[in-house]
Amino acid sequence: MLKSLLAIIDDIKVAHTIFAMPFAVMSAFMAAGGFPSWALLGWIGLAMVFARSAAMAFNRLVDEPFDRENPRTQNRALPAGKADKLHYVAFILVSGMAFIMVCGEINMLALKLSPAALFIVFFYSYTKRLTAYSHFFLGAALSLAPIGAWVAVREEIVTPPILLGLAVIFWLAGLDTIYSLQDMEFDKGRGLKSIPQRFGVGRALSMAAVFHGIMVALLLTLAAVTDLSWIYVTGVALTAGLLMYEHSLVKPEDLTKVNVAFFNVNGIISVGLMIFTIADVLA
Repeated sequence: MLKSLLAIIDDIKVAHTIFAMPFAVMSAFMAAGGFPSWALLGWIGLAMVFARSAAMAFNRLVDEPFDRENPRTQNRALPAGKADKLHYVAFILVSGMAFIMVCGEINMLALKLSPAALFIVFFYSYTKRLTAYSHFFLGAALSLAPIGAWVAVREEIVTPPILLGLAVIFWLAGLDTIYSLQDMEFDKGRGLKSIPQRFGVGRALSMAAVFHGIMVALLLTLAAVTDLSWIYVTGVALTAGLLMYEHSLVKPEDLTKVNVAFFNVNGIISVGLMIFTIADVLA
């Protein structure tokens, strides 16, 4: 059982929570107008880890038939026989219940919204069967991080976290479009839908660039409707520069640096923007 648990934890890449966690943290600081309590930050972190763990395990479970056939994913825990489906179901149930319990410790609004949040993050796993724009559903799942963090601090949903959530949606839509270039041919053969599968490599990269441009515009709009200053705007400018660098790495005739663009650059973007936002709030 322990061996299966470790295989599942490795399979769902808990460390990749770094993509969404910084947006939750920056939202918490903005909502608090300063430093939130360590206890509240801990609860927010736990909620994110449990929600993401449940969502990723669910994704691995429902995508197992495709993962078994895709050379890129055949070494994942289920197709490789490192864990079985019953272990994944148990892991999903425990993670989902833990998420709801943590939300209950945060506040009543967080608790009331927790089932809807789980539905959103679970539903994403089916969207590649339904629409080429499934990348936006992944973005919607991760956009819950800044919105949920704001709810945790102030028990309300207002314009600033919604703008930050929209920025996350377009950020993820762009980077997931780039990442899905690796599976374009496989998706075509299995009836799975994505922007690259529908529009081809060149147009997909152009669309991803547009999505990232919209992200930057939303981040600047956030500064306009809040008290964020030049410190935050500097962070947005650096984010724009990193996004341009990311797009320079991936070309229609050369997709060898997709993983570098996806993991390295975007990890720097999320952490860097968080640092500048917190510095602004605390200044």
